[in-house]
Amino acid sequence: MTDAVRPNPDVSTTTKEVSDFYERHPYPPPVDNLDRYDKRWTDERRRTDYHLFWPSQSYRDDFTILVAGCGTSQAAKYALRWPKARVTGIDVSANSIQHTEALKKKYKLNNLTVLKLPVEEAGKLSQQFDLIVSTGVLHHLPDPDSGLRSLRDVLLPHGAMQLMVYAPYGRAGVYLLQDYCRRLGIGTSSREIQDLATSLQALPPDHPLVPLLQHAPDFNDEAGIADALLHPQDRAYSVPEFLNFLSRADLKLGRWVRQAAYLPHCGALASSPHNALLERLPLAEQYAAIEDFRGTMVRHSAVVYSKDQARDQVVSFTGSGWLDAIPLKQPDTIAVEENLPPGSAAVLINRSHTYTDIYLPITQGQKALYDQIDGKQSIRLIIERIAGQTHNEVLHENVRRFFEQLWRYDQILLDNSKTSGC
Repeated sequence: MTDAVRPNPDVSTTTKEVSDFYERHPYPPPVDNLDRYDKRWTDERRRTDYHLFWPSQSYRDDFTILVAGCGTSQAAKYALRWPKARVTGIDVSANSIQHTEALKKKYKLNNLTVLKLPVEEAGKLSQQFDLIVSTGVLHHLPDPDSGLRSLRDVLLPHGAMQLMVYAPYGRAGVYLLQDYCRRLGIGTSSREIQDLATSLQALPPDHPLVPLLQHAPDFNDEAGIADALLHPQDRAYSVPEFLNFLSRADLKLGRWVRQAAYLPHCGALASSPHNALLERLPLAEQYAAIEDFRGTMVRHSAVVYSKDQARDQVVSFTGSGWLDAIPLKQPDTIAVEENLPPGSAAVLINRSHTYTDIYLPITQGQKALYDQIDGKQSIRLIIERIAGQTHNEVLHENVRRFFEQLWRYDQILLDNSKTSGC
């Protein structure tokens, strides 16, 4: 796969093909009930989510959000999730817009505006946004570079993007079956999709698509099968390709949404003989090497900034600023206290991780620190509560390493808005 993106020579034709595809197969499959989703979003969860994007800024909930390629429900979910925010959703599919409008009406989402508009024409909104969300969209555009530049142009200077694009190696089986379908001329009628679903059951057990069939919800319905295997426009980005994609749009990676799987400090690689070699590499090379090593990443989800803004949102545990950071527990984390490794008081697991080696055993002393995290106290106050006034440089260093480890393993996020420089 080459690094440069080659635009389709007939962009308008491809755009129409993609639009028509989603008219026939709206994706994700439409839903008419978001009650369970709404109940998940407490004030505490919203604050944690905010500091995923802006660790160095004070919390606010009245910002502007663009959901670019909003599908059937994503913009409605963001409007529920952030009731004080002003949310705009755009999509090329009138069918998807109609489903979103139905949710808007049902849940009285007066903070939501939905428009039929291609991502590439986001500038026509004549507005800039604090947060831009585009997940599972850019890789379907005939010219992804043009789409990403359009989003960059409507991002406020201090703004953040959440992007998700396909990754190539974990989707090798998908691309084999896409080629298979093209060779056979398989279309997107309901009968053809049903026949395809039946045929997939005959795949050899060691075919690279089989793990996805077993674990990915996309293969449970016609729209998901069509989106995965019959989409008219689809490409994937390795880590180096994704970073170059961002650079061409004058954007920069801030962090991976779930970063532990990309870091040599986490999981099985932390005790590998190659760990020291990995840690010597520049960050971009670390990410690329670990993608090669893991071999099964199916997507890259990232927080992205303008190149200047990225510097302002860096999380660092050097200096002393980290002591005044307020740690926030990731809502998907659980502490397991049964069947533990020797010497452990608990094992922390972020349930959103897909790799089974990404878990963090902690000692009794570390658990005492972890149990004090309430989203209100700074790390400095947590130390004082545990150790009183007897703490020293050795203790500080041990605590620093522990909280850095929690952050790397996606067990916590940090509110650095009150630090003097973290």
